[in-house]
Parts: sequence; structure tokens; C-alpha cells
Amino acid sequence: MSKAFTREDDSAEAAAPVRQWPKVPPGSKNYVTKSGAEALRAEVNRLIEQERPQLASKTDEDSRRQLQMVDQRLIHLQQSLDSATIVEPQPQPWDHVRFGATVRVREKRGDEVTYRIVGVDEADIDRDWISWVSPLARALLNAELGQRVRFRVPAGEQELEILSIHYD
Repeated sequence: MSKAFTREDDSAEAAAPVRQWPKVPPGSKNYVTKSGAEALRAEVNRLIEQERPQLASKTDEDSRRQLQMVDQRLIHLQQSLDSATIVEPQPQPWDHVRFGATVRVREKRGDEVTYRIVGVDEADIDRDWISWVSPLARALLNAELGQRVRFRVPAGEQELEILSIHYD
């Protein structure tokens, strides 16, 4: 009988999906803000002390998959922290956009938006924290207060005027 018609072992555990975490471009340093490194360490501690023990005590298949995902996240976080280059906040005057900057900009149509340029592992679109490797961050980096910068978006080119720069 062909193997195609045989039944798989019912006890075989379904593997947890492998999540793809953001990656630093090859040859680049893994820059992280000081507060970002602290947040990553806090996440490691929370996963080790709270989530992992709770999941490890359960025997259902869903909990085992979640435990695998927590373990994957822990490996990623540890690798990120091991390779991190922590960047201290810039001293004043804050007249140039550097890594870790919070930048308020005015879009061409007049809307004002604030972005924070952070490490790959810190990026959070809901908070307008953008990775330093993103096209927007690359356009902003090294720009001066009052300067207009242009960058490409899928809909064409966009222009932003830098209104303020500050660092935590």
C-alpha cells in the first residue's frame, strides 16, 4: 500500500508556527535605545517568570504550541540583547536627527505627526516608533531642524518638514 494512504500517528505533536522576527540588515549593528534594552530585558523576565511556568504546567496541545512560541521569542530576545549596541540619548543641542530621536514633522498637506527612531526590535507602528532601517527613518536621519526631507512611498514621493527634535 502506498504511504499516501496510511494514517499519520495521532499522537504526533503539531509543530508551532515559526514566527519571523524583525532582522537587522546583514553587516549592520543591532542598535537599541537604552529604554528599549530595558524593555527587552523586562520582557525576557516576564516570559521566564510568568508566562513560561504557566504554560509548562498545562498539558493540552494549544498550551504546548504557545510554550514553543514563548521559547522562540525568548531565543530571539536573548540573541537580540547579546548582539545589541545600546545607544545613549544625544546631548543637547538637538538640532540633528539621530538614532533615538523623537521627531515631529509636518506633512505636505499640513498634518503633524511625531515619530521616534528606534531599533529593529523596538519598532511599534501603533506608537509611531519606526525602525532606523525603514525608508522614513533613513530619510530623517542626519536631517536638521527646519529641513524638508523627501522619501519614496508606494503612492509616490512624500515631503516632510522637521518641526522639532528631542531625545529621552
